[in-house]
Amino acid sequence: MTTMLGQNQYGKAENRVVRVTRDGGTHHIKDLNVSVALSGDMDEVHLSGSNANVLPTDTTKNTVFAFAKEYGIDSAEAFGVHLARHFVTSQQPIHRARIRIEEYAWERIPVADTGRGEHSFVRKGQETRTTEVAYDGERWQVISGLAGLVVLNSTDSEFWGFVKDGYTTLQETTDRILATEVNARWRFAWTGGPGQDAPDWEASYAAVRGDLLGAFAETYSLSLQQSLFAMGSRVIDNSAALAAVDEVRLSLPNKHHFLADLAPFGLKNDNEVYLAADRPYGLIEGTVLRDGAEARIPVTD
Repeated sequence: MTTMLGQNQYGKAENRVVRVTRDGGTHHIKDLNVSVALSGDMDEVHLSGSNANVLPTDTTKNTVFAFAKEYGIDSAEAFGVHLARHFVTSQQPIHRARIRIEEYAWERIPVADTGRGEHSFVRKGQETRTTEVAYDGERWQVISGLAGLVVLNSTDSEFWGFVKDGYTTLQETTDRILATEVNARWRFAWTGGPGQDAPDWEASYAAVRGDLLGAFAETYSLSLQQSLFAMGSRVIDNSAALAAVDEVRLSLPNKHHFLADLAPFGLKNDNEVYLAADRPYGLIEGTVLRDGAEARIPVTD
């Protein structure tokens, strides 16, 4: 035989589960997109077609929905922990489970007639919350994140002193709009070891989101790279109070805003009117680590 089997995994992807919790007339919604990937002693199903060690992907789908009822969904992270533990501990051939979850946020629509109860919602148009829980029977790895959080500073940003060659046309500026779409993932120090209590996932997410926004707003930026480092550093520096974060991976597309040329109309554009360009765009990516920590969040996915 001239070939051999490499890494492999299987599961059910993108299980859309909505959990409604009814507290009298007041309802609460958790809206998740859950993907399950399992790996372990699975060589034979590839080499001989034997399904003896295979838990059907349909079963993994059913487990997601059953667990939504049985355990509820306090947070995406806690739900992922329940699922990963179940698959690894209940099936001997399964050695590792990876649960990826996207969470779509909803906010309550206020109504004048409070007697109707509180059960109307509007989908939030900001970021999508993400988490990835991996468990191998001994150690946990939780990487949470957010995607699609659009932010903008209308000043306090410069860009000058860059390399120029025969193809450079970009003009230096000491006052520009800096806008980006924050896509961030952060890895918790928590591994589920002895004496380690699980973090308050909901409070931690709110704190990290606030740190990312705060650092973006408060950094006088000479480059988007500088802002990226400030954002990741603030998350790590402030995380110990709730749940220590060892690593932050950020992907920041530069949503360019160029001054519109109003001279043909006899108008002076004093940093007031911009053309928002959606492509092509600069893409700034980087990882910020706690001193001594190892980088484990994949650079590409």
